[in-house]
Amino acid sequence: MKLMKEELKIGILVAVFIIAVIGGSALFLNIEVFGPSYPIDSKVYTTLERTVIPVPVPSTSPRLLPYQVSNFSEYGYGFWQYGGGLSYEKRLDLMPPDYASTSVNNTARLLNFFAMSDIHITDKESPAQAVYYGYKWGIMSGYSPAMLYTTQFLDAAIQTVNAIHKKDPFDFGIFLGDGINSGQYNELRWYIDVLDGKKIKPDSGLKDDPVPGPHNDYQDEYKTAGLDKSIKWYQVLGNHDHFWMGLYPPGDYVSSAFTNTTILNIGNVITNPLHMKSRGFYMGAIDGRTPYGDITGAGPVNNFPLGPPTVPADPDRRFVSRTEWIAEFFNTSSRPAGHGFNQSAVTTGFACYAFEPKSDIPIKIIVLDDTQRDDITSEETSNGHGSLDQERYDWLVKELDKGQAEGKLMIIAAHIPIGFERESFGPGSVFTWDKYAAVSEPDLIAKLHTYPNLLMWISGHRHLNTVTALKSPDQNRPELGFWVIETASLREFPQQFRMFEIVSNSDNTVSIFTTDVDPAVREGSLAAKSRSYAIAAHETFNITRDLMPSGSYNAELVKQLSPEMQAKIQNYGTPIVR
Repeated sequence: MKLMKEELKIGILVAVFIIAVIGGSALFLNIEVFGPSYPIDSKVYTTLERTVIPVPVPSTSPRLLPYQVSNFSEYGYGFWQYGGGLSYEKRLDLMPPDYASTSVNNTARLLNFFAMSDIHITDKESPAQAVYYGYKWGIMSGYSPAMLYTTQFLDAAIQTVNAIHKKDPFDFGIFLGDGINSGQYNELRWYIDVLDGKKIKPDSGLKDDPVPGPHNDYQDEYKTAGLDKSIKWYQVLGNHDHFWMGLYPPGDYVSSAFTNTTILNIGNVITNPLHMKSRGFYMGAIDGRTPYGDITGAGPVNNFPLGPPTVPADPDRRFVSRTEWIAEFFNTSSRPAGHGFNQSAVTTGFACYAFEPKSDIPIKIIVLDDTQRDDITSEETSNGHGSLDQERYDWLVKELDKGQAEGKLMIIAAHIPIGFERESFGPGSVFTWDKYAAVSEPDLIAKLHTYPNLLMWISGHRHLNTVTALKSPDQNRPELGFWVIETASLREFPQQFRMFEIVSNSDNTVSIFTTDVDPAVREGSLAAKSRSYAIAAHETFNITRDLMPSGSYNAELVKQLSPEMQAKIQNYGTPIVR
């Protein structure tokens, strides 16, 4: 069968060559089907081997604003160099104070998977984005020049996963929410289609070609690589996936703005008491005809005496409901069907499920929707908080009880993390836990501390590579502690995804190796430009972030097993030979 495929491929290439001789440009167009339009660098590294380090902006350069994209290169914004690798920091936070690990060996691999989060695929030309929030009010999620290249950078990340998979196969991949930026149908289709390996036309409204010719600007149609078909991938719901800009249900006015021509007129929905009913500022859009993605139609309403600014309309910009969002994950060519969601969720909108990635390994993944409900809108703050209603909390407890009774190690995958220091963010921050939730964050953590088989809670949302130890409340039972591991955004620097390797150890513990990965961008590619713009955004917004200069963090996280699991786990996994 393999020989027949190779013969077929050679035959097609010969036919293409004959067509090319006769018809000129047909050679380029047909050969393209065998690979992605934008291939990545031939060498793929993790941050164990090298890191991406931003080059400081020269002290003599002027302070640029985030939208002054055409000046970035001239004044030294957005440059990077490669630095040394980061080794694993061995974390024993959950272990007893007298624990010694010097003679402990990793004995068997149990699970190997990757996670991506906060990709924020963006229709930059939409009249219902919040560009003004970004470039004028300093909210990077509203505007970053990297928003021009979200699909191209995802394509590069997927190619990087595929390259790693060929050398060291993944058992599955999971996407931790906020795949899209503002709940639009076309954003969702671009997101899924990149993973499926289809052609992408990352342009909405009228067809634009800011730099004449194919494959040389952010608007050009191109062929993606697609995730290796042998890798199953699963999806988590994020707040940006089903709220306008991750903040609120859109309401009638904003919903109509998505598919209309008039740019959205709204106020600061976070600080204005009228929230989504506030008005006064046109939010702006990206002018897709311009090489640097110039901003158009943004500013106070009084600045537009001739009437509201407009952009070409597009019916595919329509806002998708929670159930419509779930339904699209059954409209793919990759595995599994629904990407974790049950068919009933298309009707109910219940975005929680559980799965066991390997039939011969006792590990269970619990995918939890911990975003706020669509029908609950707080009059005080936005809807980007972590939250559980009673139905989801009861479901979570049931799944944890079942996994514990069956003797399975458990991982909770949710969009919004728990357990980190929230005080510095203030009471109105989207990083606080919803005070109207059915269970408070302290009570939730207390409940989770009753499950010795819970290994970790993995999430995104904050765009950081942070690892938090939630220690056992009982010093005599260290197995009740678990880890909270966050994954950075693929849109904002450091634009990384994570790999997770779970192994058993010779002393009845397990280790979780977490490794950050920079997508392998080819020099001069659109993905490389995305990285440059993400770094420039970091510099122009003057972002202060942990783990700099690379933003990366690799760790070996040790977890004590219960006596029951100590006896069981010895019989599982692939032996490790170091």
